[in-house]
Amino acid sequence: MGNREDLLAGAAQCLRERGWARTTVRDIAAAAGVSHAAIGYHFGSRDALLIAAFVRAMEEWGDEVARAMTAAGAHGSDDPAVAGWVEMVTSFREQRHLWMASIDAFVQAEHTPELRERLADAQQEGRRGSAAGLIGVPESEVPDDVVRSVGSVQMALISGVAMQWLIDPERAPSGADVVAGLRALAAAVGPAPSDIA
Repeated sequence: MGNREDLLAGAAQCLRERGWARTTVRDIAAAAGVSHAAIGYHFGSRDALLIAAFVRAMEEWGDEVARAMTAAGAHGSDDPAVAGWVEMVTSFREQRHLWMASIDAFVQAEHTPELRERLADAQQEGRRGSAAGLIGVPESEVPDDVVRSVGSVQMALISGVAMQWLIDPERAPSGADVVAGLRALAAAVGPAPSDIA
């Protein structure tokens, strides 16, 4: 690996171990095995490096979850919705450090406009990708209103269930619990007024 890749790996390690606010330039340089000056040379600042490392980690997580959900569906699950949420919950448990880093990043975004912009873009990509997966079409074919509705609700569910797992894993819902709750909510809400004859 070159210095740039070493820095990204070191920054990702620091995010996992120390979180955003407590990670210093010295920590990253030590984890990467490079000089402090390399951060400025390759990224311009600590925040720019942390943003790049965080975005990469979230993209890798998204790819990992998508692969796991596709594999769960390919194994002929009786209930693909439950299989998908089981994979999501597994990621909350196995990637706890990444979820904690994401919460730290959301807090830091209040004071770092570039981070806020990157997180907003990532959320929009997540909405579109979630909607595409749920309705079974390519991302490029998902209408904007479906991204806003289906994608946004799915992202809200993911965030909310993740918070429950991070705070109280013993009482957090399982994948089956999430799907059962969604089905109960859908029945309680009923059809849209325009669908009623």
